[in-house]
Amino acid sequence: MNKTTSLTSLSVIVPVYNSEKTISRLVEELIRELVPLFRLEIILVNDNSRDNSDEVCISLFEKNKEIVKFYSLSKNVGEHSAVMAGLNNVTGDYTVIMDDDFQNPISEVLKLVKASLDNDYDVVYSHYEKKRHNFFRNLGSWLNDKVANLMLGKPRDLYLSSFKVLNKFLVNEIIKYEAPFPYIDGLIIQITDNIGKIDVDHQKRIQGSSGYTFKKLISLWMNMFTNFSILPLRTSIILGLIFATIGLLLGIYTAIERFINPDVPVGFASLFVSISIFGGIQLIMLGMVGEYIGRIFLSLNKKPQYTIRNKYEYYGDKK
Repeated sequence: MNKTTSLTSLSVIVPVYNSEKTISRLVEELIRELVPLFRLEIILVNDNSRDNSDEVCISLFEKNKEIVKFYSLSKNVGEHSAVMAGLNNVTGDYTVIMDDDFQNPISEVLKLVKASLDNDYDVVYSHYEKKRHNFFRNLGSWLNDKVANLMLGKPRDLYLSSFKVLNKFLVNEIIKYEAPFPYIDGLIIQITDNIGKIDVDHQKRIQGSSGYTFKKLISLWMNMFTNFSILPLRTSIILGLIFATIGLLLGIYTAIERFINPDVPVGFASLFVSISIFGGIQLIMLGMVGEYIGRIFLSLNKKPQYTIRNKYEYYGDKK
């Protein structure tokens, strides 16, 4: 870690959700391992947890005022919006984003930062040889990866992990995004291709279960679809042309068949199936267009990414 001596400051953002039993230990280990190496700040963002995470985070701030900042959000907005709240308040030259569940050891933070320093990357993503999430979470991550390849033009060998390090340039560019429904990885890919990755260890969750429900995964995919790509709209045009062509060919075929054999009965079943298919496709595409328009409406009405109810900061003489 020789090169880390040139680093003046490091910020660590931890989005907190129902983590009253783990967050204290995480912060204590971060302070013990990283303070000797960096000028450290730890930014805790409580995404309206249902347990006593707020009280625990306040206690951590009170004990470590020169290191810990704490922001309590007024409603649950999801991981990416909570991270945006943290990014808008960091001061470090480099910023690490990590979860609150201890699946990423503190030692791996040093590996990420060293990789970024040694190679001058804008962002370094972690990569896991073996992920220790449950089956549902792993399936969701796999689907998210494939969708990102298609929608965002993501390099196929890059895994969009939530555990990553960003330099100051990239943080400053990301926080320029003020529309609702942020997707951090989509913003990163739009801003830079100076991206690195490094293999890190992934451990089992020591407490609780993942906060990613099926509903939240769907919401994440919709953010990717409608905020960072117009591919769904282009797909609707292509599907429309394909099924219009099929309908035309079926119409010609039916007319020829009736001309050749007038006794052939009109197929009610085929007519019903055709109407159902075409009607379903039209409703899906109208819904997709409506999703785009709805998000434009919310953006124009300045729906906030997050709202901070309480903030706990300490700047010493600069306060």
